[in-house]
Amino acid sequence: MRQPDPKSVLPAGARVAVVAGSGGLPRDVVRTLVRNGHRPLVVAMEGEADWVAGEDQSAFDLWPTPVERLALFLPKLKRAGVTHLVLAGGVSRRPPILKVRLGWDVFRALPKLIAAYAKGDDGLLRAVIAYIESKGIRVLGAHEIAPELLSPEGVMTRTKPGARDRKDLAAAYEAARMIGGLDIGQAAIAVGGRAVALEGIEGTAGLLDRMRDMRNHGRLAGKSGGALVKCVKPDQDERADLPTIGPNTIEAAHAAGLAGVGLEAGRSLIIDYADTIGRADALGLFIVGLEPEGRA
Repeated sequence: MRQPDPKSVLPAGARVAVVAGSGGLPRDVVRTLVRNGHRPLVVAMEGEADWVAGEDQSAFDLWPTPVERLALFLPKLKRAGVTHLVLAGGVSRRPPILKVRLGWDVFRALPKLIAAYAKGDDGLLRAVIAYIESKGIRVLGAHEIAPELLSPEGVMTRTKPGARDRKDLAAAYEAARMIGGLDIGQAAIAVGGRAVALEGIEGTAGLLDRMRDMRNHGRLAGKSGGALVKCVKPDQDERADLPTIGPNTIEAAHAAGLAGVGLEAGRSLIIDYADTIGRADALGLFIVGLEPEGRA
């Protein structure tokens, strides 16, 4: 992926909204917009975007909302003059369907959204993006606003992967691509040159917790090391949900006994880059940006 120029994707006078969930990604996107002279409108999901409390809220417009009412905001964004929108951050809580509030326009589009949901998360994301853009608001990826978050290629840490680690990276990359093609997840873990754990609905944090608990499994007993690899799903719309790591990922990988982390260079995001690399160095883990096809 060629690194985008934020000045070219955001023309003068652009009004940007950030639909913000949990984690450091929406925070970094908002900070980049402010640094570049924009005053973003932050639609902060209550119970998710806790990072907002620690920010200088005078630099942006804040619209808190329960997740259940998120679908009602599109007409409000249009009336506020929003021209561009970024979807950033996680959502840990899925509201009960009977509590979700839909505007009339969303209700009319519901059959298409349901049909897309039946095809998996990627299908639903593409349908949501298409629906937003049909209303005249351009959807951008977080990496288009903050390209500095994209993973570079090559080893980023003092610790470098050895020959055994490279076998783990290759095996984990192959497994991650396979489950990505099935729209299951973006990450896999390999130990001893073979995949041993695949990301599911619990996400990367849950995958690493599961790996930590698996260390006492008889088939893994005595085997140390291993690698986590995250990569883009083959048919993924890269404007939403790019693979992401941060300091917490490194802490969890260390707790799971892994030797390091690989992620697709130019197509994955690193939150709090300096802290993430610093933590990996302190713990003796490697972080490597992989070429296409998983080459380290």
